[in-house]
Amino acid sequence: MAYLGRKTEMPVDLESGSGSWSAGAHQLELSQIVDQLRAARERWRKSHERHREFGGREFPSRAELRAIMDDLCAALFPMRLGPSSLRQASEDYFVGYTLDSALTRLQEQVRLDLGYKLHLVTTAAVDQIHAQAGELVRRFARALPSIREMLDSDVEAAYHGDPAARSVDEVLLCYPGITAITYHRIAHQLYRLGVPLVARIIAEISHSDTGIDIHPGASIAGRFFIDHGTGVVIGETAVIGERVRIYQNVTLGAKRFPTIDDGSLEKGLPRHPVIENDVVIYAGATLLGRIQVGEGSVIGGNVWLTQSVPPGSNITQANSQQAQYLYVDKESV
Repeated sequence: MAYLGRKTEMPVDLESGSGSWSAGAHQLELSQIVDQLRAARERWRKSHERHREFGGREFPSRAELRAIMDDLCAALFPMRLGPSSLRQASEDYFVGYTLDSALTRLQEQVRLDLGYKLHLVTTAAVDQIHAQAGELVRRFARALPSIREMLDSDVEAAYHGDPAARSVDEVLLCYPGITAITYHRIAHQLYRLGVPLVARIIAEISHSDTGIDIHPGASIAGRFFIDHGTGVVIGETAVIGERVRIYQNVTLGAKRFPTIDDGSLEKGLPRHPVIENDVVIYAGATLLGRIQVGEGSVIGGNVWLTQSVPPGSNITQANSQQAQYLYVDKESV
């Protein structure tokens, strides 16, 4: 039992719940706290119509998904992100072994996500969910070669787009923007396959590690480069074309949040910007709403933009207000 930061062995079977605390000065106080925490959990579960866990854990594990992502990244780039003892002669063996382990564990996390969505309550549903999780992970695995090719284009874009980059290896090993897009391309594939909670956890692991917040629903084409990266936010329905470069503290966000009859937010609407090919967005720019930034445009630092702009635009703080009248946003975007 850990108390006030002291780690000791936990004398309890976590599956059965059997076990006991050793007697101590704080035993009575801890018993009361445990009772109060149980009551709080029960109130929460009742208010949110939560069912009792069926067959074990109810939600995907953030810690397990972090370990899975480490293995998937190592399998995608074995000589750069794999173990230091790895040699090219054994690359295929390492990749096969690592993927077998990672995908098996990922299947369990996908099963938990699917079960959570469907409020799993019957044995028959368990078998159905297992089969569905297996098929989704097989489809995900088939996408890994194309994910690797897309990431190669991102690494090259970063290398060619940053004069400080000395090699593609430095880019892959050191640039937080590459870490963020690697996690995003994996998370986005899972999001598209219908595993949103697993995808979101992966995205938030990346967000915690890099300071770059990309929702797994965002659609991002190849040769994408985030330079520096801290504070970048890319919303769920954002669409980003080929060869786009953005800098730190850029936000591609929503302008307003429509509500439904009961006052809650309406979800799933396209509400984030569409960025066409070959656009550059400099540090601190904020682009809000379902606007369209035309191909080849440059958005200057600290610009606040809520209207679409045509291809080839050069928007700075001085002319950003004028640009709002140049191009009317199309409802069909």
